[in-house]
Amino acid sequence: MIHGKAVNASVWLQDLKLLIKYRVLLANVVPVFTGFWLALYFTGSLFGEYVTEFFCTMIGTTLVMAGALMLNNWYEADIDAVMDRTKQRPTVTGHFSLRSILAAGILTSLSGFGILLFTTGETIVYTFIGWFAYVVLYTIWSKRRYTMNTIIGSLSGAVTPLMGWAAVDSALHVIPISLFAILFIWQIPHTLATAMKKCDEYSRAGVRMLPVVYGFAMTKRQMAVYVACLLPIPFWMVSLGNVYVFVLTVLNIVWLGLVLYGFYAKDDLKWAHQNFLFSVNYLMVVFLLPIILTIPSFPF
Repeated sequence: MIHGKAVNASVWLQDLKLLIKYRVLLANVVPVFTGFWLALYFTGSLFGEYVTEFFCTMIGTTLVMAGALMLNNWYEADIDAVMDRTKQRPTVTGHFSLRSILAAGILTSLSGFGILLFTTGETIVYTFIGWFAYVVLYTIWSKRRYTMNTIIGSLSGAVTPLMGWAAVDSALHVIPISLFAILFIWQIPHTLATAMKKCDEYSRAGVRMLPVVYGFAMTKRQMAVYVACLLPIPFWMVSLGNVYVFVLTVLNIVWLGLVLYGFYAKDDLKWAHQNFLFSVNYLMVVFLLPIILTIPSFPF
């Protein structure tokens, strides 16, 4: 019996991780933390003065984003059922009922917003924009209808550093705005690379991703345009130091070179996977490096 309970608990935990798309959730939590950290750094505020705001911001935004991801799973159960990479989600296996997932998504989102009441109005506004863009504009309205769904969905992830920064000070500052721009642009080639890898699955599911509707050649051209748009952004962030500007510039140039290589690559799927891996590591450098660089002078 004990062993059986352990197995059931393990299955339940795995289902929960799939339900909240834990990797996606983590990738969104990190920019919130970075935004909060850098706001303290640039305002010279002591962390001890913002302990309550920190925990309320991190817990509240995490719950709101987890709730949004649950609602995405609930709405896309039919799509997930025909895509190989999502067939194990509890919405497909039936381990959780769709009604319970809908209720959990709503309650988790509302709980997060309730906790955010102890932060700032600006943080709540940015968090709501992210939630609304992901759940309503992306998941419900555009994903099945328009190839522009990738751009529309990018707004939801891009506001995350603004959410963290605004808990300390107004996010109308060049650093959080630059991080917003990087995230907004980054998500498009990252998502298009994923869509190329899973083109056949998206086609079967009837999702109007760019490579499904217009083919790989058009997708590659779009990726090149968006990665090129990243090139000037590091120079808006000189207040983070020359090392940061240099590293991001090198990464942008390397990524653009990788994308341009795609016009000559013989294996499109392998090339798309290489871009996917590069983009994931790129994001971690963008949001972890400024924390590392500012630790020596951080106002603890």
